[in-house]
Amino acid sequence: MRKTSALQHRVGTAAQDSIRTMLRRLGAVTRACIGLLLATAAAAVHAQGLETYIVLYQKSSVPAAVANTVASAGGTLVANYAQIGVVIARSGNVGFASTMRRSKGVQAVSATTRFAVRRDGGSSGADRLNPASAEDAPVSIPAPGSDNLSGLQWDMDQILAPAARAINGGSPTVVVGDIDTGIDYTHPDLAPNVDFANSVSCIGGVPNTAPGAWMDDNGHGTHTAGTIAAARNGMGIVGVAPNVKIAGIKAGDAQGYFFPESVVCAFMWVATHKIAVTNNSYFADPWLFNCRNDPEQRAIWEAERRAIRLAMQNGAVVVASMGNDADDLAHPTMDVTSPDDSTPISREVTNACAVIPAEIAGVVGVSANGSRRLKSYYSNYGVGTTALVAPGGDAVLQRTAGAPNGLVLSTWPSLLIEGCGRKVYDSSGATYCYLQGTSMAGPHVAGVAALIASNGVRSAGAIASRLIGTADHLACPSDVSIYSFFPSISNGAAQTCQGDLFYNSFNGNGQVNALRAITE
Repeated sequence: MRKTSALQHRVGTAAQDSIRTMLRRLGAVTRACIGLLLATAAAAVHAQGLETYIVLYQKSSVPAAVANTVASAGGTLVANYAQIGVVIARSGNVGFASTMRRSKGVQAVSATTRFAVRRDGGSSGADRLNPASAEDAPVSIPAPGSDNLSGLQWDMDQILAPAARAINGGSPTVVVGDIDTGIDYTHPDLAPNVDFANSVSCIGGVPNTAPGAWMDDNGHGTHTAGTIAAARNGMGIVGVAPNVKIAGIKAGDAQGYFFPESVVCAFMWVATHKIAVTNNSYFADPWLFNCRNDPEQRAIWEAERRAIRLAMQNGAVVVASMGNDADDLAHPTMDVTSPDDSTPISREVTNACAVIPAEIAGVVGVSANGSRRLKSYYSNYGVGTTALVAPGGDAVLQRTAGAPNGLVLSTWPSLLIEGCGRKVYDSSGATYCYLQGTSMAGPHVAGVAALIASNGVRSAGAIASRLIGTADHLACPSDVSIYSFFPSISNGAAQTCQGDLFYNSFNGNGQVNALRAITE
């Protein structure tokens, strides 16, 4: 998660400072490609001197005359999410925010240009997973066997995904929404499972269903999508749930920024479509911690929370990667790296500041581990935040015979020539890439959630409970000094693990187990 899957996923034997720089930057994927990719909608708006704003109303409703109110303040209404009391507007008037704050019913107004979201990093009323009819009831289909590159997928073996898919490879009536940078829907390992009807671009805060709009121009979304649902088709790799449908919900642009209006739009799309599970490998940026008691961030924090809550209330399981800064999210103290789109300043933070969406109530937060089943050196953690751990890779501490480079292999857009340092090609010519990060861990859990849904479990709460109840317990490491070379990026504190075998800050309730999740 964060800054793409964090790390930019290529660490090798770099020195500590080099590793740290790589983790905090977008990395090769975006930096090398920026000059080759089209300007994003958000960048175009900014170039015109316009600012995007989130207007938060005190109640989950919006006045009927909101368009006139916005216009009177010198703005244009972009989107009206009345269900959650959120409006997205644009204006070139420097006094727009202060004018809107004086409007009746407005709780907070925040500009979003500097509040991007970078890739990596029990729901009330959720009594249905999917508003499917009886005719659309999930029917799981076995997907036994392996594909050409399956021998390189140590991560799948670690969570017993091959054994699980031999029994249940997922149902094509179950849709997983991958909220990311889009999907390369032409990739031959993804094309059989792409759900065009439920895919969308939310760049700019307005849904656009044209396939070209949600095509992945970054790579990150294609990688996470492959872990979830790469087809069992005799070529390349196999995802955790190779028979389910995957919807590309593009909220991240070519540069890896996830602006708040795009995130809100994405979850509103999930709430109003047949999305069973969402994967989220990002969190709010450029502030490492988004603080609800900060007047500059309050509207963004609350708008995203309301949209996520509505998606969960409508039956979606929300899985989120926890980030790659080696931070204890349960005990935040300092943020010394934000804003990371300009000049960082040190500021004190408390538990009033949260990582979104991982720290929103009801979200399944996922930390990362490597092939030795130890928490990955970079992964965030925290009591009350970590629900599960899953393979995300660790190229420093956890290179083994089964995982010689320690990284996770998945699908990659063939047209992105730059950005992936370790590519693999199938005999068909399809492209795959090795990466690491909590961004790689979250999709494993989302895939298992899709398998559970394919077994006919329709309650989002029940799916989350089964994920947790069937996980393999992992104790804290006997020696945490192995992480001493990489302390918390935020405050320089040593990494420490709290808890016991059954629950701890590093591993949560344990490592997700695909086979147990569908058989117990």
